[in-house]
Amino acid sequence: MDWQLADAKNRFSELVNRALSEGPQRVRRRKDGVVVLAERDYDKLAGKRPSFKRLLMEGPDFEELDLQRDRSTMRETAL
Repeated sequence: MDWQLADAKNRFSELVNRALSEGPQRVRRRKDGVVVLAERDYDKLAGKRPSFKRLLMEGPDFEELDLQRDRSTMRETAL
């Protein structure tokens, strides 16, 4: 549902109740807008992301990855 800012301020409890029961509510101020949504909906959108450290520690196994440099001669190029 779309709300004008003044209505949203005056009926804030209703706005929150509708966000919890019906889903995201859009509040507009002139051309700008925001969305009020339930925390459970926000968590679905944002997701639980691992920290960068955990991502590196639990990331893929590179044990069998060949990291040796190719020592063959380079190709000839005309400059």
